[in-house]
Amino acid sequence: MINSQDIMQLKAFARQDGALTALLWTVSFALVMTMPEMPWGNLFALATPFFVGWRLICFRNDALDGLISFRRSYAYGVYTFFYASLLFAVAQYVYFRFLDQGMFNAMIANSLQLVEPIYKQSGIDIKEMQVAMNEMMAMKPIQWAFMFMIQNMMVGLVLSFPIAFVCKRRHPKANHLSRN
Repeated sequence: MINSQDIMQLKAFARQDGALTALLWTVSFALVMTMPEMPWGNLFALATPFFVGWRLICFRNDALDGLISFRRSYAYGVYTFFYASLLFAVAQYVYFRFLDQGMFNAMIANSLQLVEPIYKQSGIDIKEMQVAMNEMMAMKPIQWAFMFMIQNMMVGLVLSFPIAFVCKRRHPKANHLSRN
């Protein structure tokens, strides 16, 4: 059974690692926005589950003597993604509000132009897609940040399952036993 001290410890580590994850996402977002033709930003984003898994292993080994249940691992992942999503939403709001100056909307418009011939060949009505894109481009910075925050939290709920499954450990490793 987990007591309140364990929960406070888990949340404290998740806050720290959530801040690091938000930093990873912020760098990824900055790379995508400044160099959209390069894959670096997307690679940083794809590294997220490995980064959170590595941080979970550090938490497990450093704070919990190498043992952690699936449930606690999952809670750690969910809290880490939650805190990261909140901090990253603040960073995105600041970007959209003060720095963007239409670059994000231009990127969306360029994406639509690239996929438009494919949709036409498939028989999909482009006018509906253009209306949806126009509505998206009319969104305010706080709406963009909130939308991405909710998306990141949902992805975190899903990604926390495999991360927790891979990183859990219910029995000590042999080298942990030999130290005692």
